[in-house]
Amino acid sequence: MGMKDQFQDKSEQWQQQAKQKAQEGREQAQRGRQGQGQGPDRDRMRDEEAERLQREEQERLDPDYDM
Repeated sequence: MGMKDQFQDKSEQWQQQAKQKAQEGREQAQRGRQGQGQGPDRDRMRDEEAERLQREEQERLDPDYDM
């Protein structure tokens, strides 16, 4: 397995983890809203944070593919 494959695999793992965390955050927010009446802004902020983290990881790894 080459370096490019290793970076790609690691990137895919991080993307999956980010998606899982985002889903967990949405589920937690859903439970919180049911109990406390939380607003949709909190869900949007969590989604944006997860997407930002995913973009940062992708941008960090993209230059490594040119090796």
